[in-house]
Parts: sequence; C-alpha cells; structure tokens
Amino acid sequence: MKKLILFAVLLSVSCAPRNPDVARWEERAGNVTITRDDWGVPHIRAATDADAVFGLMYAQAEDDFNRIEVNFLNSQGRLAEAEGEAAIWQDLRMKLFIDPEAMKTLYGESPQWLRDLMDAWADGLNYYLHKHPEVTPRVLTRFEPWMALTFSEGSIGGDIERVNLRELEAFYGNESEGGMSRGLLGDDPAESGLRLAAAMAEAAGDPYEPGGSNGIAIAPSNTVDGNALLLINPHTSFFFRHEAHVTSDEGLNAYGALTWGQFFIYQGFNETAGWMHTSSSVDNIDEFLETMVEREDGLSYQYGDEERPVETRGVTVPYRTDTGMAQREFTVYRTHHGPIVRAVDGKWVAVALMEDPMNALIQSYSRTKAGNLQEYLEIMELHTNSSNNTLFADADGNIAYLHANFVPVRNPSLDYRRPVDGSDPATDWQGVHSLEESPNVINPPNGWTYNTNNWPYSASGPNSPRQEDYPPYMDTGSENFRGVHAIMLLENRKDFTLEALRAAAFDSYLPGFQDLIPALLMAYDHAPATSPEKSALAGQIETLRAWDLRWGEGSVPTALAVFLGDELMSSVRDEAREAGMSVYDYMARRASSEQLLSALAAASTRLEEEFGSWQTPWGEINRFQRLTGDIVQPFNDEEPSTPVGFTSSRWGSLASFGARPYPGTVRWYGTSGNSFVAVVEFGDSVRARAVTAGGLNSDPASPHFNDQAVRYATGDLREVHFYPADIEAHAERTYHPGG
Repeated sequence: MKKLILFAVLLSVSCAPRNPDVARWEERAGNVTITRDDWGVPHIRAATDADAVFGLMYAQAEDDFNRIEVNFLNSQGRLAEAEGEAAIWQDLRMKLFIDPEAMKTLYGESPQWLRDLMDAWADGLNYYLHKHPEVTPRVLTRFEPWMALTFSEGSIGGDIERVNLRELEAFYGNESEGGMSRGLLGDDPAESGLRLAAAMAEAAGDPYEPGGSNGIAIAPSNTVDGNALLLINPHTSFFFRHEAHVTSDEGLNAYGALTWGQFFIYQGFNETAGWMHTSSSVDNIDEFLETMVEREDGLSYQYGDEERPVETRGVTVPYRTDTGMAQREFTVYRTHHGPIVRAVDGKWVAVALMEDPMNALIQSYSRTKAGNLQEYLEIMELHTNSSNNTLFADADGNIAYLHANFVPVRNPSLDYRRPVDGSDPATDWQGVHSLEESPNVINPPNGWTYNTNNWPYSASGPNSPRQEDYPPYMDTGSENFRGVHAIMLLENRKDFTLEALRAAAFDSYLPGFQDLIPALLMAYDHAPATSPEKSALAGQIETLRAWDLRWGEGSVPTALAVFLGDELMSSVRDEAREAGMSVYDYMARRASSEQLLSALAAASTRLEEEFGSWQTPWGEINRFQRLTGDIVQPFNDEEPSTPVGFTSSRWGSLASFGARPYPGTVRWYGTSGNSFVAVVEFGDSVRARAVTAGGLNSDPASPHFNDQAVRYATGDLREVHFYPADIEAHAERTYHPGG
C-alpha cells in the first residue's frame, strides 16, 4: 500500500506542469558561458546579445545582489518599502518622474531588439533568485522587463537627485485640499540650488569632498608606439560599480565598469574604441514659476493667453514599519514643463529635465558597440547623455572630448540660473543644441584632451573651446586643481606609453598646496621673533619648507598639510562665501597670518592628540579597509587595513581617496574616490590594465572580496584579460549560469 501511495505521489509530481519561466531560463543558461578569471572578473560569452545580457545579470547578482536590488528600489521609488518612513520623500521624488504604467507602455513601444535585451535582463536576475533560494530580497522578489527603463543612465547621482527633498516635503507634506495654500513659502528662488548642493555634501559626510572623475585621451602623435591611449578613472563611492567583460556573436565585446543592475558597460572599451564619462557642470535643468488658477472644474495654470489644465495623478508610497507595511497617499501635479516640486512667493515651481528613458537606454547600450569615433558620434545624436561629458579614443587614432549632449536651447536674454516665468511662452525650451553647437574637442593638434569635472574651456590647452563662443548655461563650472595638474602632465610630452599614462594617473603632486604653503611660510617668516609661534612651530615649518608638495605613504608633510588645510578650511569657509571667493582661493590669498599660523598649530595639536606626534606619516592615518559587504561600511582601528598614499582630490591629486575618521576611529578611512581605474591602448589589438577598489565580490568569504586592496592602494594595475586565449590561460572557473 505504501508503495502505491509513493508511486502516486511521484507520478503526480512528474505530471505537474513545468514552470515555463524556469524552462526558458534554463534554455538561456545553456546558451551562455561565464568564465571567471583569477581576479574573479566574469567574462560572459553567448551567441546573441540578449543571451549575453542574461549571463551578465546572473554574474552580477552572484557578486552583489544587494546592490542591484537597492539601485532598482531607488530607481522605482520603492526604497521606503525596505528602509522605512525616512525614505518616503526620496521615493515620492522618484515617482514624480517614474510611473510604472508609463514605463510598461514605453516597454511595449520599444524596438524589438531592446525589448529582447530587457527580457533577458529580467530573466537573468529572476533565474539567479530561482537558483539561490537562500537569498532573500528585501522587496524585489521578481524583476519585470520594463524596470530596466527606470535606470537607464549609469551616473552615481542622476538628474532627478537635484530636486530638493526638504522643499518637496514642504510642498507635498501639506495635506490641505486644493493645494493653493502650498504657494506661500516665501523662499528666494535663487537659493534652491545652493541649499541642495550643501545638503547633498552634508549627506555624503564631508562638505568639502569633491565628487566626479578623471578622463584623459592621448593621440598617437604623443605616444611611443603610435597608438591612442585612454585613462578611465571614475570617482564614486566605493563598490558602486561592477567590472565585467561581455561578448556575443552579434558584435558585442565590451569590457569595463558598469553600475550594479544595468546591462551596459558604462565606462570601458571594446576592441577598437573606449569611452570614459565624467560628471558635467552643464546647466540642463531649469525651474519654471507657474501661475496657478483655481476654477470650479479644477486647477489650471496660466500659459500665454490661455489657461491650461494641471495634470494630476494619485501616487501611493508604501513604507515599512515595525508592525508591517503602511502607505502615504499623495496627489501630485505636473505642467508641460514638468512636475511641481516646490513653491515660492505664491507660485508653484515645475522642474524641467531630460525625461526620455527609452532613448537613454538605447544610447547607453549602443555606444558599447561603437567601433570608432564616427559611429560613437552617430549614437550621440539621440541627445540623452544628460549629466556626463565623455573622453573617447579609438584604434583609428581619433581622440575626443565630448560635452554633455542634452543641452536645451534657451532664450539668451533670460537668466535660467533662477526660476523663470512659466506663464511666458518665450521661456520654453526650444529643442536641444546639436553636437556642432557644443564645446567639443575632436582630434586637437596638440594630441591630448582631458576632463576632471572642470569646465571644457581648458580641455585641450590652447586648442580648447573658447568660453565666449557659448551661452553661459553650456557650462557653469570653472577650473579645478585636478585640471591644473592634468595640464602639467600632458603638455609638451610625446613619450606616452600605457605605463606612462598609469604613472600620470597616480602622479603625486598636490597643486592645491602650491599657493597655500608659500603663504604659510611667509606668515611665519614675517612673524615677530618674540612670537610664540616662532619656537612652537619651527619644526613643522621646516618640514613644510622642505616639502616637494608630493603625497606619499611615508610622507610626514603630507599629513601635516592635509590637517592644516582642513583646519583652515573650516575657519575661513564663511568668510570666503561672503567675499564671493572659492574657499581654496581665500585660504591662499586672503587668510590672515594669524589664521594661517593658528591653523597649523591646531593641525599639530590634533595630530599629537590623535596619533601621538605631529610627525606621523600620512599612511599611518589614511587607510583602506573593507570588513563587510554592507553598503554603508563599518570601520575599526583594531582590524587590518591598508595604507594609502594618495589624498582627497580636493588638493589636486588625480588619484582620489575621500577619507575621514568615523565614530570610534582615529584613523581616516576612505569611502569614495578612485573606484575603477583602467588605462587602455588601441592598436592592432587592445591592451589594458585595471584595478577595482578592494575586490569584485561583496561576500567576505570570497577570495575576491579584498584581493585587490594593495594593488588599489599602490596604483599597481593588473593586466586585463580580453582575448579568448588569455582568458582561458587565467581561468579560475568556467560554467553556465546556474551551474
């Protein structure tokens, strides 16, 4: 009898309908090969682009599913479902721009090849979850293809994040009916951007730490071997990007850094071309003051001689609580300019920015298959690279600096740095500037171009675009110390090699101190002989007087100068703002002798109290540490860490390491800066060297969790395995997804 029952159970199981999703996933998995090299880098191989994307997403999830999920919780406005009530306003901000129903419609309107990629994207992530039941997603238990459209550009901080959360809460936090009472905040519209920048810096934990990246392209005329070179050096929070190599028989063969959860190489290269993105200071986001009109039939806004109805939509923001899920309901508003995000002096404010996720995704993916500059420029005609400049090089010897290519055409008589009158049709955008109208640099005669998040007007030295030839909104930035440093390294050189470019990327000069240290020495030298600083600071002054302004792990003056700079920056920041100067210029040119010497004394005291001596080498202070796979890293002075010689980029170091002490630590630990670094040479074949912060896998038990820490800290880039024979020679494991 028992045998009959067992047979019946087995028969029912064998006859049960098979999940068609699993059958499809397994078929895809059989078409994909993943080879992990000796650094854990996945090399994905498939016949079609779609199957390659499937394998890429599976491999990403193996290395850090948590970061994939968090990125897509952010992109869909669902972070509060995991983090709780504190994330409500961040979610609402995203939901003003991302409507799931609209994204589903857009998915259906996408070209078939793009739908195939989005289908494969979702399949790869869902198959990973199917094969790893021990992984418990916080919220996203199933990925749907349309979700890929919600995160179509790989920047660490997208355009949407420039909308001020505090002002958004002040507007939508008012639950009164009709909403017109929301229009009486009385803020100065010009202050919005300044407050947002300050809030973002404070949230990052250090109001002085610059973000951004470095890119350098060098023409064959300036290289020993006659090949173009490219530096890829994004500065992000650590572990923000994955490293992978993905190939197919349909022409895909891209290697580099991609943002967790995305299926395109964001900063990288293929066999004949490479691209590096740097955060741009273009002004391509505007605010419009809307004149609201309440009628019996609803809410309208004035536009010329007409009244247009305000678009309204209900938005639900679920959030986690200690007792379960709750939700907030909102009615959100939009005009033809964009969503309403705040109010000022009786006006509602709509924000206009690029909203074109399908074409943004097309551009982000298609450029990875561009084989040369002409093909890359053709893809840029989509005009959806909104927040980034590009450094480009190819095997034909072309190099280029390409400015952010979503720049709306505006009325030149108006100041768009402030909110403009949305009721006047003359304030509307008039299309976008063409590539020819942008401050690009293509094949300059001096043979180099670069960007360090500075303006484009020094991108190629004397061959740079002229600022007076472009409207002010084309770029709102200025020069920075990294730009000064890059030009020093690039001009009048004809001897670049792959190794020489790597050395330039880690050059130790700190131009941020080239005016400050002489000002300090002058203040000391002119102090009265009877001044107490003469004896108390004599040793420190002589150490700094002999310094060559170069960082180093064993450098005492580097530590002393960095602590001096931090102390002085804190004391003169408000004065610099009142004087309308950058804090760096003010420190070197306006700070009084008393302020300079007091800052040095305070820096010395702090070093003595925290490290036992003002003569502490920089590497004893400045450390890289990775203890867990958490997104917000813990730090512990009692645990192992690695000394790092390079400093924050605020002092002009091209290699950037944003570090500070944390609660319970005395040492400084880095959390941002150099994240992925690669140097690439394009000739008859492509050669590259690279390093990723720490290691590729987020699991502390993995051999690739922290195996690159020393290489990262010393700038010792490893060889990139790009061609099949090299990959096979360095293979650690070869398998199919799910195998």
